Parts: sequence; structure tokens; C-alpha cells
Amino acid sequence: MFDENIRKTVLSAQRNELTEHIIYSRLSDSIRDPHNKNVLKQISEDELDHYFFWKKYSKEDVKPDRLKVLKYLLIAKIFGFTFGIKLMERGEDQAQVTYYKISKYIPEAKDIVADEDMHEKQIINMIDEERLRYIGSTVRGLNDALVELTGAIAGFTFALQDPRLVAMVGSITGVAASLSMAASEYLATKSESSALDPVKASLYTCSAYILTVIFLIYPYLILSNIYLSLALTVLNALIVIFIFTFYISVAKDVPLKSRFVEMAFISLGIATLSFIIGLIMRTVLKLEI
Repeated sequence: MFDENIRKTVLSAQRNELTEHIIYSRLSDSIRDPHNKNVLKQISEDELDHYFFWKKYSKEDVKPDRLKVLKYLLIAKIFGFTFGIKLMERGEDQAQVTYYKISKYIPEAKDIVADEDMHEKQIINMIDEERLRYIGSTVRGLNDALVELTGAIAGFTFALQDPRLVAMVGSITGVAASLSMAASEYLATKSESSALDPVKASLYTCSAYILTVIFLIYPYLILSNIYLSLALTVLNALIVIFIFTFYISVAKDVPLKSRFVEMAFISLGIATLSFIIGLIMRTVLKLEI
């Protein structure tokens, strides 16, 4: 009925649908929340329907991609199932191109797959995951840590001229600021009378701040060159910004580039200004440490 290339493409599409059916099914089994469990079960059933659609034309059984199953289950475990699912769905763009080509030989493919994919995206948007509800609190903690601490460390670097001193002062500053941010987030969330738990909101803010502090400070604990430590801290700040903006872009369907550039510009701009202030203060006060 089909040439060899089309047959292989159909089998590949069939295998992909079976693989995603298993991923959604396994995720559903691991989730306690009834709403999210039902959403994932529905998507899993849709993927199985897709599998049988392709099987009508391949006339064969296929095995799932076990490596892909393990990959996305691990990603979902670490970063949350919403992120894992949306990251997996991002890879479906190429599949759409493939399905369009196949539709020349299987006319039903184009309409059926397009309709089902749209349905799946609508269902995915129904998912309610705690860490995404508190993403605003996490953003506030991370943004403040990046902007304030990167700037403070840059200033301390020139003013103090000692990696261990910078690490000590930076750690004290970071911990104090994280506790202050947590308290502010608690009071702000409570006063807003939102559906969010003030305690959880403050914990998300504080955790994001503390983890960022550790990542920014550690170069000063392992390196003896003060300026190399600063360079690595700036690089770490950019890494944190990229990872987080990538996470947000996938989980919340927002542009990656504009958010990354904005956060990087603000953080590095403040760091540069603080470094200059440290230089001025050291010169004016004639400090020698």
C-alpha cells in the first residue's frame, strides 16, 4: 500500500504515540491529586487512540521507546510533571510536519491528529500543580537574590579583596535577606487574601533565595583569585537566569529570549554598578584589607 519510507514514518508515529501513552499513564499513577490524575489519564487514553489509528495502516505492533519513557519520567520527577509534559509536547512540532506529509497518503491523518493535538493542549492547560501556583513567590526570591546578591558580591569583591571575607559577608547578607524576603512574602500573601498558603509562599521565596545564594557564593570558597571568583559568580548568575527562564518559558508558555535578556541585563547592570561603588568606597575611605 505504501512505499518503505512512508511505512517507516507510520511505524515511527505509532511508536511515539504508544510511548507517550505509557508516559502519561505512569505519571497518572504517581499523582495523588484526583483532578490531575484524571487529566493525565484522559491524555493517556487519547495517545492510545492515536496509536490504534496508525496501527490501522501499519498492520503491525510496535514497542515503546523505553529510554524516552525513563527520560521524561525523570524530568517530571525533578522539575514537576507540568514542565515534563510541556517539554515533551514541544517536540511534537516536527511530528506535525511529518503528519502533514503522511496526509498525502492518509488524508484522515491531518485533521484527526490536528484536532487531537489541540484537544491535548487544552487538557494540559487544565493541570493544577502546586509549584506553578507558587511560581510568583519563587520568581521574587530568585530575582531578588540575583539582583541584590550579585551586586553586593561585586561590591564586596573590590572593597574587601579577600575571597573568604567576601564569602562570609556575602553569606550573612544573603541569609539575612532571604529571611527578610520570606517574612515580606508571608505578610504580602496573607494581606492579599488569595488562595495561596502564606507559609508555603514564604518557603518557596526563601528556598529560591537560599539556593541562589549558595550557587553565587561557592566560587569564593574554592578559588583564591578574587577576580576569577567574581567572574565565576557572574557566570553562575547567568546559568541560574537561563535555567529558570527556560523553565518558565516551557511551563508557562512565555518567550524565553526576552525574559532572559531582561533578567541578565538587570542583574549584571546592578553588579557592575555595585563593583564601581565598591571601587569608589575603597578609594575614598583608603581601605587596605
